[in-house]
Amino acid sequence: MNLIWLIQQSNIEKKIAEAPDSAYEIGVVIGSYLPFVALAGIAYAIYHYNKKKRGSE
Repeated sequence: MNLIWLIQQSNIEKKIAEAPDSAYEIGVVIGSYLPFVALAGIAYAIYHYNKKKRGSE
């Protein structure tokens, strides 16, 4: 898992270094973190749904 993160991190740093302007840099950062935020949101939604289904023990 760390290997994938390291490869992705170097790719992001390369894209930011070659960015034509700051708007592109912001887009790269948002695009790299958005999948993780979405997965965390989905995980929380599943947790919340299951907690309500069980009767919040």
